[in-house]
Amino acid sequence: MGSTTPAIRDGATTEQRTGRRGAVVAALMLSMALAALDATIVSTAVPQIVGDLGGFSVFSWLFSGYLLAVTVTLPVYGKLSDTFGRKPVLVAGAAVFLLGSLLCAGAWNMGALIAFRIVQGLGGGALQGTVQTLAADLYPLAERPKIQARLSTVWAVSAVAGPGLGGVLAAYADWRWIFLVNLPIGTAALWLIVRHLHEPEREKAARARVDWAGALAVFACGGVLLTALVQGGVAWAWLSAPSLALFGAGFALVGVVVWVERRAAEPIIPGWVWRRRTIAAVNLAFGALGLLMVAPSVFLPTYAQSVLGLGPAAAGLVLCVWTLTWSGSAALSQHVYRRIGFRDTALIGIGTGTLVLLAFPFLPYPGSWWQPMLLMLALGAVLGLFQLPLIIGVQSTVGWSERGTTTASVLFCRQTGQTLGASLFGAVANAVLAARLGGAGDLESVTRAWDGGTAPEATRRAIAAAVHAVYFGAAGAAALAFLVLLVVAPRKFPVRQE
Repeated sequence: MGSTTPAIRDGATTEQRTGRRGAVVAALMLSMALAALDATIVSTAVPQIVGDLGGFSVFSWLFSGYLLAVTVTLPVYGKLSDTFGRKPVLVAGAAVFLLGSLLCAGAWNMGALIAFRIVQGLGGGALQGTVQTLAADLYPLAERPKIQARLSTVWAVSAVAGPGLGGVLAAYADWRWIFLVNLPIGTAALWLIVRHLHEPEREKAARARVDWAGALAVFACGGVLLTALVQGGVAWAWLSAPSLALFGAGFALVGVVVWVERRAAEPIIPGWVWRRRTIAAVNLAFGALGLLMVAPSVFLPTYAQSVLGLGPAAAGLVLCVWTLTWSGSAALSQHVYRRIGFRDTALIGIGTGTLVLLAFPFLPYPGSWWQPMLLMLALGAVLGLFQLPLIIGVQSTVGWSERGTTTASVLFCRQTGQTLGASLFGAVANAVLAARLGGAGDLESVTRAWDGGTAPEATRRAIAAAVHAVYFGAAGAAALAFLVLLVVAPRKFPVRQE
């Protein structure tokens, strides 16, 4: 077969190999859709879930628990896929995800549902990281833009469609179907992987020992720190005893992780991930990407409803248009990076993205719906030029045995950036609202504004100012990514010969 489809068994005809690769790609797209949908699909069904199970005070953990489990398991699954192969990790992850979905559908109270969502997330981490890695295994460098653009499109469309699908299922069926629909889709993906994905056999002696102590330390450290970020300023004040205790424990566990990983023969997070300039630069740039993505994905729908007075469906449309240009520019980015290189293409994308984000606070008040939509179209186009060349470029600098770890480290940094961004920008927005509205702010008027712009003018202007401040912060994150790539990343990525 050669290097074109290294994960498909040799000895088959070209048509058979092409058919198998197509079946595997279909399974990857289904898996990616499931992982993306379950990050957002619960949001619009919360009223029905709380009405049935209770537990309003802790319902936010339906989202946080899932995302935390996905984030902290990414580096673990990345290393396991390099050690044992992509197929067993993907099959195990899909099985855990489907088990979690089935358990969620049968949850009897909010505590059980949160616990089962975490089980889902433990499987979702394998789906998200291994799918991206396997896509790079299946296609050589010249063909990777096509498959990665498809996966990016599936991820974006699924994430945006999740709330709408969840609302429809909750309204016309039952909220438990949000989880039951995963079973036939996930089973189909699992069958395609088991039936059609055949990786080359590897010598048992070549298999490294698994650093289970490191995996446990990484999981504990990431879980504690991300919990502190997610709950800080929400469940408790930033300077309260629970917040300080969690951050203190988290930083102590960072020391434990470093100590364990330095002594491990095959660490879960190897030092070369940060010693190699290319990987370190891409990791930091993706962390900034996760940070800046919070502004449009979290705060733009609020702006559209409270300031522009749009309904939920129209507000969702203003946001989702960026998936059109993002996937389109990602697919076309190969024509740019083949001429000027991965780094310079990404610099053009994130540099222009900084300007687009800076333009948002200067939109007229209250403005028209097409103005933020136009900016979202532009933002999607430039971020497609930024993200895809970097992920393809960094995957092309390593061999098979390091690709899983490398891909997982990049995705881990993006997820961590999103978690940090949600906490940081949430604090910024709350501070602006409090300053504009006086003290803790007129929370009732803010709530009314969320319901469709029926609040007083002063409240609507305060919300607009808060979202503008968030976009300034997002522009700062984009500028940071630009600076990191310019200073840290090599101009030409050290692409390995295939």
